[in-house]
Order: sequence, then structure tokens, then C-alpha cells
Amino acid sequence: MKKKCIWLFMLFLTGMTWAYAQQKEVNGTVTDQYGTPLPGVNILIKGTTNGIQSDFDGNYFIEATTGQTLIFSFIGQQTEERIIGASNTINVQMVDDTQALQEVVVTAQGIVREKRSLGYAVTTVDSDAVEARAEADLGRVLSGKVAGVNITANNGLSGSGTNIIIRGFSSATQSNQPLFIVDGVPFNSDTNTQSNFLDGNTESSRFLDIDPNSIQSVSVLKGLSATVLYGNRGRNGVILITTKGSASGDAPSKTEVSITQSVFLSNAVLPKYQDNYGGGFHQGFGYFFSNYGPRFDRTDNDGIANAGQYIGDAADGSAILSHPFNFIADQTLIAGYEDLLNDPYPYKPYNGVKEFFRTGYVYSTSVNIRGGSEKINFNANYGRTEDIGFTPGNNLIRNNFSLGGNAQLSNKITASGVFNFIRTGFKSPPNAVSTGSGAAFNGGAIFGDILYTPRSVDLSNLPYQSADGRSLYYRSGNDIQNPYWTIANAKTSQNTDRFLGNMSLSYALNDWMNLSYKIGIDTYTETNFYGQNKGGVDGPALGILRTSNAKNSIFNHDLILSADKDLSQDFNLKTTFGVNTRRDTYAQDGIESQGQLVFGVLEHFNFTTPSAINSFSGTPINRDFEENLVGVYLDATLGYKDFIYLNAVARKDWSSTLETKNNSLLYPGASISFIPTEAFKELQGDALNYLKLRVGYGSSAGFPTPFNTRDVLTLGARNLVDLNGNVISGNTVSNTLGNRNLKPESVSELELGLDVRLFNRLNLNVSLYDKTTTDLITQQTLDSSTGFTDTFVNIGEIKSQGVEVDYDLDIIKGSANGFKFNLAGNFTTNETIVADLAEGTDNILLTFAVSGEAANYAVQGRPFGVFLGSTFLKDDNGNRIVGGNGRYLVDNTISEIGDPNPDWTTALIPTISYKGITFSANMSYRHGGDIYSLTAASLIGRGTVDADNPIDREANYILPGVFADGTPNNVAISATEVGFNTFFGGDINELSVFDGSTIRLQEASLGYSIPKKMLQKTPFGSMSFTLSGQNLWFKAINFPSNLNYDTNSSSAGVGNGQGIDYITGPSARRYGFTLRASF
Repeated sequence: MKKKCIWLFMLFLTGMTWAYAQQKEVNGTVTDQYGTPLPGVNILIKGTTNGIQSDFDGNYFIEATTGQTLIFSFIGQQTEERIIGASNTINVQMVDDTQALQEVVVTAQGIVREKRSLGYAVTTVDSDAVEARAEADLGRVLSGKVAGVNITANNGLSGSGTNIIIRGFSSATQSNQPLFIVDGVPFNSDTNTQSNFLDGNTESSRFLDIDPNSIQSVSVLKGLSATVLYGNRGRNGVILITTKGSASGDAPSKTEVSITQSVFLSNAVLPKYQDNYGGGFHQGFGYFFSNYGPRFDRTDNDGIANAGQYIGDAADGSAILSHPFNFIADQTLIAGYEDLLNDPYPYKPYNGVKEFFRTGYVYSTSVNIRGGSEKINFNANYGRTEDIGFTPGNNLIRNNFSLGGNAQLSNKITASGVFNFIRTGFKSPPNAVSTGSGAAFNGGAIFGDILYTPRSVDLSNLPYQSADGRSLYYRSGNDIQNPYWTIANAKTSQNTDRFLGNMSLSYALNDWMNLSYKIGIDTYTETNFYGQNKGGVDGPALGILRTSNAKNSIFNHDLILSADKDLSQDFNLKTTFGVNTRRDTYAQDGIESQGQLVFGVLEHFNFTTPSAINSFSGTPINRDFEENLVGVYLDATLGYKDFIYLNAVARKDWSSTLETKNNSLLYPGASISFIPTEAFKELQGDALNYLKLRVGYGSSAGFPTPFNTRDVLTLGARNLVDLNGNVISGNTVSNTLGNRNLKPESVSELELGLDVRLFNRLNLNVSLYDKTTTDLITQQTLDSSTGFTDTFVNIGEIKSQGVEVDYDLDIIKGSANGFKFNLAGNFTTNETIVADLAEGTDNILLTFAVSGEAANYAVQGRPFGVFLGSTFLKDDNGNRIVGGNGRYLVDNTISEIGDPNPDWTTALIPTISYKGITFSANMSYRHGGDIYSLTAASLIGRGTVDADNPIDREANYILPGVFADGTPNNVAISATEVGFNTFFGGDINELSVFDGSTIRLQEASLGYSIPKKMLQKTPFGSMSFTLSGQNLWFKAINFPSNLNYDTNSSSAGVGNGQGIDYITGPSARRYGFTLRASF
């Protein structure tokens, strides 16, 4: 027995030795059919989880055993298998896979479909295009990447709101913002403004809570035929976001950790200020807020020497002035600064504006862990972003935690879930509307007090605060708030805690039918703060503090029965039937206090007068609503021989925001996808590789916001105080009469398109659409005898037509040395026309407006959002009429002065790679689209910036025009009257309209990935370094070049306005470094 054991042991050792001898290193090179090395090819030992990827030269090295099979797979290539024989070298040349065009995409309600079967356009943006970007705002990261999507920032403040419009506007009074879906859950992306944009534009859009580094992919559903299943919520397009936490797909063979760390710098893009003239008017010096004073170099007959403030010369020959504090009318303001009164004040250009702004920084960290087994996988992610803005007092901090996974509980049951916790903190100085003379309304205006500071003002070294805390500035009337005082004493903030999650359970009824249930929750609490100490010039002089807490929740349930059945060898039927319920709740409470007691303490106990009314807007701070929606939907696609697909889809919704007789609507849709290259194989060849023709029809609705059908009663908690000091409450009826017959807006769209691949190099997608909205919900003015001012009615029509093109061209697919050159891009043109308005309604104001300034309107027969404003008064021959003072007269009857809609936009995205080095850029161009710019009017009109053809400040001018009697103008006026009194202070809105055509370098990056071969003896699986930047350069070609004006911003906030600039402030130029590593 003992001998047998020894012999068995020897036999085992021999077998082990023989087996070990068969283990060897197999190597080789993987190329495409043109001989170009292919990096990133997956090489897997069949039947195991052992594998590796080819490096940037297409080389690979793997330990394997003779007789095993290697599987080579790569996107766009046919999978190859090779059996390991005696040779240690296996070179593989892969072949393009035309079937790879059967790409699958996520569509409405999370349905995964082959892209070839879709009768509508879907654009997918991968994680590489959104992660490790300098912008924390996902909306701005997507700018220029998707045709048909127009993205505009409110201003350059980090964390401020972003306006997103897909395929033009479809409503005049309702929201035109798209629906966000994150991991299958409706995601509230509202911008919860605490006032209107006139008094401050500092609130964030809530999709700011999404960390771009946590995103796996973004799908944009633009047409109604694609969004029918989302009902009325999808009428403005849908942005589907799949996060890494959703943990879909195969788990890696071992737990994988990836880390991304980025650091970016952020600088304000400021105007180029002139350095020739200082403050004053008509070449005479004064401590004013305009810049038409004497020359600094004194070559204008030494104009500064004639100033009353002139006291002598410096050693370098420059003029010395008496300190501006000597001329402050209220001398109590300078108590404690008397020592400055005798200080010399050199008359020279200062860099106060540039010194006011700082270099901002963006720090971004992302850690992702994923792993699992054959039946269970998980993904955990943590992200932190800190964005310190270039404006003092502005910063953003966001922390994102997510955990997701799925598990196959049995052969028929699968469970999955994703949970996200997000904490976002945003701070900023107030940024209210300015028309060029400080804040125009109640809120503080940080940019409206700084950008046009005269060149002779030493802003950086002037004290900004009096001994008792009041704002202190250089003007005698102290009637402009010092921007440094604003930074120190006026603050706004939003702090948000958010939970987003979903759980789903799926049961396979058989091999072709599945039943699933998903519950999704999106809930957040947002704490808002607006405070300013007493002593300011802008806002309440005695100080103000407004705080509020808002809680928003979405509870979403879906029960879905899906089927995928081959009816025969030629026919396939895919169906989805679902029931959806959604409940939205919003509750906000807060208080506003005025009358600060002790300076510097922004707490409600330190104020004398509390109120439940927002004094800026006149609306109650406390409000709440609940909206319930129930919907059923059906989607069916019949495919025949993989070359024609017929799709029918419908959804019916019941909404709680309308009366019973009008609260439901059925919206149908249908589409056809036909692939000639599959139907007629002879069409397919080296030139034409793939062709798809598609047509789709879809419909949707726009339900009104709550309470439009009923008269609203508001309870005032502190309406009166009687003689005994008792607080008396009261009720107030809204001025808007409820309309019980109000119906939802009806939206329909027809889309035509083609998708083609040529020469195995060019992918081209073209879409044409025609969208119509009828039964517009508009406000109609009522006779005062009704006791109401207005009511909502269904009258009006809007039509949108457009063309979208996406393309992707491999100019150089690859060469023997690994060089590749790809050129991608997109093109968009859209025209939205107001086809009809209510009888007797000439126009509808689309946003809040500033008296005496242009605004966006809906005008029948004209493009949506045209500017209406004042113009030159003209005679019957079109001549401008001049008054007796030699200046133009104003026609205050508002008329159309501009169209903010661009004629077309395009983006060009070149990508060049060589081995491990990759260069990419995103260059965009906007053609047309007018801008009503008070930034331009103020900087040029006040004389701090020179126009391209600058005014000769030492000359007189005779403006071209005629007097009222028709005789030519012959009255000479000064340069100040031309610049300040005409182009800035002349009340002619037409002069402030500029063509918004803009060339922009939106993004650029240069990266290097270390070859995997070099990392074999390290713990890292991959490592890369990237230098990148955003908004690196732009040129508004029809604006004065010295303005450096960025057309991609709008003071009208998030809503239905566009192209309006009430001193929006500078934009940010960002650039920095990113390190990625996995192990």
C-alpha cells in the first residue's frame, strides 16, 4: 500500500511538471484589416476570466497553455478566436464588422434597443466626453457636443444656473427645460429662484448636483417620437443619464479601483480697458462714474491742470489730485480716514477691476470601486468637487456618494438598485440686474458696480467701509455701492442635501417575456440665504435677511411587462406595456427680516421687522404644492428580416393640475426605420457600408403648473397691527382669475432622417423636424370690472422647424506607426415662429422686464423671443430725427429691434492620436442671434473701453440726421454727448443690439496614457495624464473687440428669455491637469 501511494505521488508530480511545462508566454500584435495596430483589444482565455488588453502598439503578452483558445474582441471588429499551438507568437488581423452598426442604446423608460431599429434620433455622449472637466455643471459640460441642444449660462459665477433648450421653444408661459432621468428615476432639475432675475440671479440649477465624473453615458432624446413614453414631462426632450453606480454589464474578474484627480485654474475674461483718459465729462475731470475726462499723458493742452482737484505734479510729470474723500458730501462717512485727505492721489490708469477678481481653482476627486462575481456585481463611487470662483465670495463644494449593484437571485429573478447621497453648497455675492448705474432694483449687483469703474479710480486702495459700517466710495454723493463692501457684507447661499435612488425587481415569465417593477425616489432639502448688512446703497438701507427651506420630492413607480418574441424566422416583435404613477411635492417656508439692530450680525433676532413676504418680488415666501400623475403606455416594434422596423407607441396621462373634464390626454406616436443596405445586399460595398432611412411622429402635452384653474387665496400672517399691538392676519385673493376650462397645451412633431456610413470612414446622421404647439396657455388681460387683472386661456400656436446633422470622419484610420486622425462635429439650424396669438393680443412678454429697456416677446408671425424696444425717431423717409440739442430723438413706441435666435450653430471636434498621445478639441461657431447688451453699452458709452472705431474725445461731432422740419442737422456736440448721452444714456435700445456671431474654442486637451506593458510590474492597471482647458478662447466677431464679450450668457435666467445682457459679468477661462489611475 505504501509503494502504491509513493507511485501515485510520483505520477502526480510528473503530471504537474508536464502541465507546468505547457504554460508559456504567448505574445503577438493585433491589427485592423488595414494593418494598423489596434490598442485596447480584449484578449481573453476562453472558459476563464483571465485576460488582458493590447497596448498602444497593438502588442499583447499573456500566460496561457497549449491547446487553450484566445478570444480577440474589439468594438467595430469581428471577434476572432485562435488556438494556442507550438508557436509562442500569434498575430491577429481583425476585420471590420458591419454588424457592429447594430449598436444598442438606452431609450425611453430605460428600454434598450438596437440603434438600427429606431425611427428617431438619439445622441449618446460617453463618459470620456464629460468626466474630468473644469466645469462642475453637467449642462455646461455638454455644450457643443449634441446637435439641437442650446445651452446658456446665466453668468460666470461658479454654480449659477444654466438654461437648456432642445429643438427650440414650444411654450410661451410654461417651462421649456428638458426632463432629466438618472438611472431610470425622474430627476428634478429646477432652478428654485427665490426672487426674479431682476433682483438677483445666483440660484443654481439642480442638475448641478450631478457629478460628471460619476456618469457612464448620456443619451439625449430630442424628438417627440422618442419621448412619448414619458408623456407630458418629455415634451421638451429628455436627457437620460446612466451613472457608474448603476453597475450594469459584466463585473471585472477582480475588484477594480479607479481614481481621477483634477486641478484647474479659473480666470475672469475681462475687457481690455483703455489707458488714455480718466474720469469726467467733456474732457474735464471729475470724480464721476464716467470716463470722458482729460488725457493721462497731458497732451490735450494739459486738461487735467484745469481741474479743481489738481494740486501739482509728481516727479515723473504725472498730475497729482486732491484725494476724493475731500469731496464726499457726507463727511461722517470718512471718520477715521482723515489722514487720507492730504495724501497725494496720482492721476493715472489703475488696474482696480483686474485686481478685484482673483484666480479661481477647481479641485475634483473621484474614486470608483467595482467588482463582483458571476451573479452579483457592485459599484461604489465617491466624488468631491470644490470650485473657488474668480469672483471673491463665490465658491461651490459638492460631495457625491453612490452605491449600486445587481444580483441574479435565481434563474428568473433579478434585483438591482442604485443609491446616491449628494451634498451641494453654493455661495456667491448678489448679482442683480444693472443697466449701467449700479443695481437697477432691490438686490445687490456685484458686476454692475465694478465692470465700468473709471480708469482713474484707485479701487484697490480706497477704504470701502465707514467706521459705522456704511458703504464708502469715491463719488461725492456716495451713490454707488463699493464692490468690496458688497463682498464683505452681502451674501447669498444655497445648501442642498439630496437623496436619489431606485430599486427594481425583474421576473422572467419565460424566455421571451419579463415583468419588472421599479420604484424611484428623488428628494432634496434646499436651504437658501440672502443677507446684507445695513449701510448699503443697493437694497434696503437698514439691512435685510431672508432665509427659507424648500423640500422637493418625486416618488415614481413603474410596473412594466416587456416581451421580445421571434414570431417566425423573419419577424420579431418587441413590446413594452407599462403603468406609471408619479407624485411631486414641493414645500417652502421661510421669513424675511429688515431693520438690522447691530451691524454685522445676520441673524433674525437682530432685525426689527419680520415678514412672510419677499419684499423684492412681493410674493409669499411660504408656498407648497402637490402634483399627481398617472399614466399608462404601450410601445411595440415589429421587425422584419433586420431591415425594416415598424414602431407604434402611445401614452395616456391623468394630471391633478386640471379639472376632471380636461385632466387626461392621449398622445400617440409612430416611427419607421428602413435599412436599404440590408434589404438589398447589392447596395452594400466598399463605398456604401450602411444606410438607414427613418420617419417618426410623436405627440405630447404641456400641463399647466398647479392652481391655474382655481382662484387662489393667500393667508397673510401679519397684515395689520392694532392699537394694542396685536397682530392681525388677513386673506388676499390673487389678481389672476382661475379658469376651470383650461386645457393642456398640445404638441406634435414629425421627424425625417437618415443614418449612413460611407467608405468605412464616415458616419453621418441627418434629422429634419417640424414641431407644432397648439392651445398655448397664455395670460389674457381682463377688464377691471371683473375684479381680476388677468386669467389663463388656451389661445395661440408656435411652430418650430429645424435640421440637425452629426458626423464622424476617420480621416486617417491608422497607420503602421499608430497615427490616427478623426474629425467629428455637428450642425444645427432651428426657426421657431409664433404662428398665432389670442385675438387682440399684440405680444406676450416672455420674462420680467426693466422699464426703458428691451425684452423678449412673443409676437405673432415673428420668431420666438424677438426684442421689442425703443428706436430712433424717424421721418417718413427713414431719416433719423435730431432735436435742437443735436442729439437723436427717441421713438418710445416699442417695436422689433432684434432676433436673439441664432441662424445656425456648428461644432468641430478633431481628435489626433499617436500611440499613447491624444489631442482633442471642440471648436464651435454661432452664426447670428442678436444680443441686447448693456455691458457693451455701459463700457463703450461710459468711456472705459474703446470701440473698434473709437470716438475722438477731443473732437466735436454732427450726427447724421434731420430736424423735425426736414432740414439737415448742423448742431455740433461733444464726444461725451456722442458716447455717453447717445449710445449709453440716450434711451435708444436699438443702439445696444449686436449680432452675436461667435467663434469659440470650447475645449482642448492633450493626454498621454502609459502603455500597459510599462505598468506590468506595478500595482496599476492603467494610468494617464491630461492637460485640458475650457472656454479657452472666443471672439464675438461683431462686438467691439476690446469688450472680450462672451455671448454664451443671459441675464434672463433659466426660463424663456434669451440674448438679454443686463451686465451679466465676465465668463471663466479654465485650464488644468488631470491624473487617472486604476488598479
